Amino acid sequence: MKRLVLLAAIGSAAVLLGAYAFQHIGGMPPCKLCLWQRWPHAAAALIGALIVLTGEIRLAWLGAIAALSTAGIAAYHVGVEQGWWEGPTSCTSSGVSNVSAEDLLNQILAAPLVRCDDIPWQMAGISMAGWNAILSVGLAVVWVAAARRG
Repeated sequence: MKRLVLLAAIGSAAVLLGAYAFQHIGGMPPCKLCLWQRWPHAAAALIGALIVLTGEIRLAWLGAIAALSTAGIAAYHVGVEQGWWEGPTSCTSSGVSNVSAEDLLNQILAAPLVRCDDIPWQMAGISMAGWNAILSVGLAVVWVAAARRG
């Protein structure tokens, strides 16, 4: 049980560190949705540390919720990247049809540096958000296994 908690918590910490490495070493600044995906990983890592310190294994359910939260945000981000649905207006393009030149200029000037609908990196045809979704579902399974053994 403790090994599973450590595996899940270290897994979330590793994903979080990987995101920071892409940002600071790889020169890929995060978009708004990327930042939102980081918070549940940080929470999961802290939950794992708390379980190790207190032995309160029931908290593993919170770790599972955190992992599923980041998986959900990541899946939403994949949909935005693929154009399946529109993302937050503060970080995606809504197109230029029916937009005046003045409104378009205002959109350009107000746009963030990193758009949520761009894919800056992918491996095997899967974006970073996609990999985060996959890994986070796997981490949620580990959290649930830890909670059920406790």
